[in-house]
Parts: sequence; structure tokens; C-alpha cells
Amino acid sequence: MRLYAGLDVSLETTAICVIDQDGKIVQEAVASTDAGAIADVLERHRADLERIGLEAAPMSEWLMRGLEERDLQAVQMETRQVHLALSASAVKTDRKDARGIANLLRMGWFKPVHVKTASARERRVLLAARDCLVRRLKDLDNSVRGLLRCFGLRPPRALRGRWSAVVGELIKGHPILTDAIAPILAARDGIAEQLDRIDRRVRDEARNDTVCRRLMTVPGVGAIVALTYVATIDCPERFRSSKTVGACLGLTPRRYQSGETDRAGAITKMGDPAARVALFEAAHVIMTRVQRWFPLKAWAMRVAARRGAKRAKVALARKLAVILHRIWIAGTEFQSRPASA
Repeated sequence: MRLYAGLDVSLETTAICVIDQDGKIVQEAVASTDAGAIADVLERHRADLERIGLEAAPMSEWLMRGLEERDLQAVQMETRQVHLALSASAVKTDRKDARGIANLLRMGWFKPVHVKTASARERRVLLAARDCLVRRLKDLDNSVRGLLRCFGLRPPRALRGRWSAVVGELIKGHPILTDAIAPILAARDGIAEQLDRIDRRVRDEARNDTVCRRLMTVPGVGAIVALTYVATIDCPERFRSSKTVGACLGLTPRRYQSGETDRAGAITKMGDPAARVALFEAAHVIMTRVQRWFPLKAWAMRVAARRGAKRAKVALARKLAVILHRIWIAGTEFQSRPASA
């Protein structure tokens, strides 16, 4: 008898539902969110278990690795698809969600999610930590600007490493402003120091990687963009064609077709948002900062003339996703003949 186990994972507990091939419930249980506790519940069904499934989430990979150590193979299921399927139920509980996940496994109506390698996970942590510090630094800068604006003080933009010194000069002679702004500047300097440290670590990681160095031969693609792309794609062989990478990263248009209605919408925004943002920024650099004229830039500028700069950057980001994958697979570097303006 073939059995299917659905796991609805939360921070503290995990709801477990085991059903047979006819959809009949064999066992329902609640275990602590720990691979060992979940494996203990499923141990009695080990011989008949066909699949174990859970939604893709931050804790899913950790649980999957723990289950693999107990010789229990699990699969991550695409979150949006599972959410849409479970939303058909008028009553939502962890118990019903686990039952729904088990039924999706039984019917095969799910999309498996790629489980990243250890190196990709480590790089994602570095990039996420860097992004967190960048956001906090911008928040503090904007807070200082807002506090000073009430007194008619406006720090100039693009100060880079001189921000605290310039703001200190502006508030000199204002005791209240000094008492209020100085702690923020001290915190800001501490975050900036740590950001420089992790930024060097991220860039060294990209420069020491052969694939990243090849990807960085593309104009507009720097260390951050290359490392983000490599950490997201992880295993390029899982794509049958380079053209499908754009769709995987959510850079292709939505489409709605029903009867006589057939319309295309905005991009799907599926997949990893960090890689999508990185490719969009690379496209922006190509169109606005790269001085050299080459066919890829010429194509993007023609699209911008017809459809606008924003659409052109999205289209160029999709092309970059395809080109970077092709460079990775072929083991080559970016080469482009000059193009006339």
C-alpha cells in the first residue's frame, strides 16, 4: 500500500497527515518542528511511504536534511501553487493544511522546488546580511535628513564616507540637535563599518569564483550581481534551455486566455526577488552608465524608444538572465562586436 505524508510546518509544531492511495487518512499527528520528532512519527510507515511533502519555506531545507539523515526522502512544494490549492477550503487549520498537502502529493498536482546546495545557501546568507545592513544604513540616513529638515538643514547627497562629518558640522552649535543626532550618527558609523567588512567578504567570494569572474565580463554585471545570480541558479543543468531562466526568475509577462479573451499583463514576479532586482539593476547600469555601444545596449535603447525605459530595462534583464546562463553552461566569456549608434 502506497502512503503519502503531508507536513504543515510552523515555528514550534508541525502537523502531519498520512493518507493512502485512495485518500483515506491513515494517521494524523502533531510533532515538534524537529526532523527527529517528525521521523519518529513516520517511522512506522517507512516501508510504504511513497512521498513526504512540505511547502518551500525558510525551515524546509533544514528539515529535509534532517529527514535525509534518517533515510526519509522529502520534497519541497512550490508555495504559491500549494497556497492556491488550499485556499479552496473555507476553513483553514494546520490539520486541514497537512491533509491538503498530502492529497496534492497523492494526485501529483504540485511543482517540486530545487533544494540548494550548501555553498549556495552560504552565499545567500552573505548577500542577505549585506542587504540588511544596506537597508538599515539608508533608514538611518533618511531619518537624519527628516529630523534636520525641520530646522532648514539639508545635508548634500552622495557624501559616501563623509556623511557623519558633514552632518556634525551642520549641527554644531545646536545643543539639542547634537544630543538627538549624535547617537544616530554613532549607530550609523558602526553599521557602515560592518557593511564595509561584509561587502569586502562578498566581493572576494565573487572574485575567487571562476563562474562569477566569467559572468562579470558582461557589461553592467559586477561582483554583487554575479554572486546573486550564481547563488540563485545554483545548478545550471536543471534548466533544459537557457530561455527558461527568464521565466523562472519572474521576468516574463503574465498571460490570461479564456475563450475570446487573450491578453498579456505585467511580469509574473515568480522566483527569487533578489536575483530579479540584481538583473534589473545591471540592465539599468548598461542603459545609463556604460559608455561603450554594443548590440545588446543598442537593442535595449530601441525598445526604450518604442515602449519606455522601464519596460526596456525589464526586457534587458530577461535577456541578461539568458545570456548569463549560456555563458555559465558553455564556459565562455561575453564577447560582443561593436555596434553603431
